[in-house]
Parts: sequence; structure tokens; C-alpha cells
Amino acid sequence: MAKKKRLIRTMMFVLLIAMIAGCSGKSTAGEEPGGGKGEQGGEKAAGIGEIGYPEKLSYWVTLNGNASATMQNMNGIAAYQELEKITGTKVEFQHPPAGQEADAFNIMVSSGNLPDVIEYGWSNVSGGPDKAIADGTIIRLNELIEKHAPNLTKLLNEKPEYKKLITTDDGNIYVFPFLRGDDYLLTFNGLIVRKDWLDALKLQMPETIDEWYEVLKAFKTGDPNGNGKADEIPLLLDIDMTTLNQAFLGAWGITSGFYQVDGKVKYGPIQPEFKAYLETMNKWYTEGLIDQDYAATDATLKDAKVTNHQLGSFSGYMGSSLDRYTELMRKSNPGVKLEGAPNVVLKKGDTPIIGQVESPFNGFGAAITKANKFPEETVKWLDYKYGEEGHMLFNFGVKGVSYEMKDGYPAFTDEVMKNPEGLSITQAMSKYNLASYSGPFVQDRRYMEQYAALPEQKAAIQTWMNAKNDRWMPIISPTTEESTRYASVMNDVKTYYDEMVNKFIMGVEPISEFDKFVDTIKGMGIEEAISIQQAGLDRFNSR
Repeated sequence: MAKKKRLIRTMMFVLLIAMIAGCSGKSTAGEEPGGGKGEQGGEKAAGIGEIGYPEKLSYWVTLNGNASATMQNMNGIAAYQELEKITGTKVEFQHPPAGQEADAFNIMVSSGNLPDVIEYGWSNVSGGPDKAIADGTIIRLNELIEKHAPNLTKLLNEKPEYKKLITTDDGNIYVFPFLRGDDYLLTFNGLIVRKDWLDALKLQMPETIDEWYEVLKAFKTGDPNGNGKADEIPLLLDIDMTTLNQAFLGAWGITSGFYQVDGKVKYGPIQPEFKAYLETMNKWYTEGLIDQDYAATDATLKDAKVTNHQLGSFSGYMGSSLDRYTELMRKSNPGVKLEGAPNVVLKKGDTPIIGQVESPFNGFGAAITKANKFPEETVKWLDYKYGEEGHMLFNFGVKGVSYEMKDGYPAFTDEVMKNPEGLSITQAMSKYNLASYSGPFVQDRRYMEQYAALPEQKAAIQTWMNAKNDRWMPIISPTTEESTRYASVMNDVKTYYDEMVNKFIMGVEPISEFDKFVDTIKGMGIEEAISIQQAGLDRFNSR
């Protein structure tokens, strides 16, 4: 009897141990519950049954040009190295060839050979993110985020405008988004002028179309570069002027694409104001105020014209143009001064209607694919970047190396600001964080306050921010049927537009043919494209 009782007690003990072991078993991703990865990540010991981080992930993403200057893949970024220490997740980064991202993406999706995570501009995908979900390329994230992403959930609850932006018309959240966390981060491109040329000719910064005309004429004839040669190029037209900041064109209150006025969608190139813009550009081009070779000027030629002190004004970015050119030219001419010019108006004193401004969410983010076998664990891993520690890591890098806290402010060290290896600020930043381009995290204003190190950069941002900007279209989500038809129409329209606009500006095609230009675009179906944009805007406004 005693033996039988001992046997029963032994069996009960074994059963209890087995039950405890079963309840506290490892996650499907092979991690101990909660990850258990040390103090730096601020992760507390997980409760029974909590998921861990994935052991490994395959991750498709473009390798930023500044990062590629010092590394072969994003495993070289200190933020990701630290994240691996915290979570234990090893990431196999897959980078498409530079300049071939769209083709590489389409080939990858068509092949069905998908990685675990794809970081991409999903607003540019044919059919939009809803179709990508329906096709089984990526998965809906709403419920997974609510259950396993407390940091992003908290952010979306606090900022409902973010949730509206990252949710499709069908109600799907499809990415861990790149979000610009402050209005100061939304503007970074505009017109740039040789302020030292203005000073040499005793001219004021131009604000109106008429003032620009007078300044450009003075640049052409006044020898502002002081070399005794008539080699100045007053203005370079480039793609940023007609797609990003709408320089000069915005003075008429229209854009080169779709825009809205009081909720009604319009297409800029068929408006009467576009004819006035073309007439102005043709006049400037005919008089030699615009670079005669502007259509064939690529980034390399632009660099040469700026740094050889030939170019008086152009469109550019706060960092890669204003800062970089200033640094390059001051080596040979300390008196060089570049300055951001105001968004142009027709009437002196008016508030500019349109300037460059980015949406807080531009469609870029990290989506989880259908091929991912551990979506819950991957959601937890991605969510880390939206918490306090992840925010600091991906905006500023490694504390004590790339930044130090000074009176509560994350100040970049000389490793970034005065890199001993001679790297630019952007290249040095790219060794440690993602703040200078994008990724699934919230960009911090304090990064920009330091990246815009020159007083001219800070002033340019404030100058370029001065515009109403209420006519820009938000990122909308066309339906699958709309997307197919829209692409068919706009492919033809864009080809024709690109060809004809340059002909009008260069005088190859007389401005008197503008009405025929409009009729041709209408014949290509632009009214249908406008209706598609209107339907998308209406759905966006009713989300």
C-alpha cells in the first residue's frame, strides 16, 4: 500500500513538472518567452506564454547611397547591430541594385520568392497595398499590431491622424510606417540662390516672378562671379522644380500634376495658368536666362556647373545641395554664400500658395509577407523601434559613440559631426542610424536640428516652410480596377507631357499650340484620371 502511494505521488510530481514545462515552453520562433535579451532594450521578463523575437529574418530593402559608401549591407549599421544584441534576431538583408528597385521589386513579387519583410514605397505598387494583401504578397497587420505591438498602438492612439494616413480605404494597416514626427521635418527642398552674387550686384532676394526676371537678367550680364567672362548661367530648370517643390509654377497656384481646391481635384497642365507658366519659361529660355542644356543636365553636370561658379540659382535639398555645395565651393572661394529663396508669388506680399512639403507618412514602411512563418514575433521585433529605446537607437545611434546626452538633449558627437575619416555628416550618420533617410520608426526633429548645421540651412528650412500648401493631394488608395485604368491613362499622358513641355519652353513648339496640347491630353482620358483621383480623395476624407 505504501509503495502504491509513493508511486502515485511520483506520477503526480512528474505530471506537474510536465505541465509547468509545457506552459513555459519556447515560442514558435525558437526564443525564450519575451526575448530575454538584457537590460539595454528595456525588456522585462516575459510572462508565461508570451511570444519572443524571431531567431532570424530575411529583409528586402534599398541600401541608401550614403550607407553604401561605408558598408555592403545594412548589417553594418550600428543601430541594427545593437538591435541584434537586444533581441537576438539575426537579419539577412537583401538589397536591390541601386536605381533598379522598382524592377527588382516586381520581379521578386512575380516569382513568389518572398523574404519575411519588405520595406518599400507601397503607394507606388500597382493596385495599391489592398491588392498586395488580396494577392497574398503581404498580410493585414491591424490585429497583430493591437496584440503584439504596444509601442505603435500607443502612438496611433495618441496620433489618430497617423492612423488615418497608414490605413487603406478598405481599413487595412499594411506596414510599420516611416513617420516624420514634426512639421519641421516635412520641408527640405526649394530654390537656392547665390546670395553672394545678389550682394555683388546690390540686389534683393527675389520673391515675385517679375523680381526673378530682373535678377536673372542681372546674373547674365553683370559678371557676378567676377571672372570677366560671360559664362554665368542664371537658372537651371530640373525635375525637382516640376515634381517636388513646384518652383515658379506654384506662383500660379497649380502643380504639374493633380492638386485640389476646396476638395475638388484638378490636373495642373490643362489649366489656363499652366499656359502662363509656359509663356514665362519660354521667354526666360529665349533670353538665355535658363540653362540652354537644362534637359540634358544630370546630377554630375549640375555638380560641375554649381562648383565651377557658373550657376546662379537652382532647385535643391537642404543637405545634399545647400550644405554640400557650400562646403565644396568654400574651399576655393571662402566668400561663397548659398541661401534658400522664398516660394515664388505673383504679387508682392502675398503668402505663397505652394511649396515643397512632405506628408508625415509617404507610403514607405516595412510590410510582413505571406511567406513569413513567424508574423507575431516579427511584429514584436518591428515594434521595438517605436518604443523609447528604439526611437533613440534609430534616430541617434549608439549612446557614448555617435551621440551623448547633454542637458537632456541627444547631441551628436564628433564621430558624426566632424568625422575623423572625412565622411560627410550624412555618411557618418548612416553608419549609426536611419534618421537621414527612412525606415520603420518615427523620425526625431532633434536629428534635423543638428544635421542642418549651417545657419543657412536652418534659415532655408524656415523660408521654404512658408506656404499655404493646402492644395497638395494626400496619398490616396485607388481600387484595383481604378489603378489599372489610371496607369493606362497616365502612362500615355506623362510621355506626351514630358515631350511637349520641353518643346514649349525651348520654343520648338509655339505656345499658340497650347489648346491643342490640352485637347490631346483630354483625348487620352485625363478626365477619367481626375475622376479616379477624386474618388480616392473622397474616400480618404471619409476614413
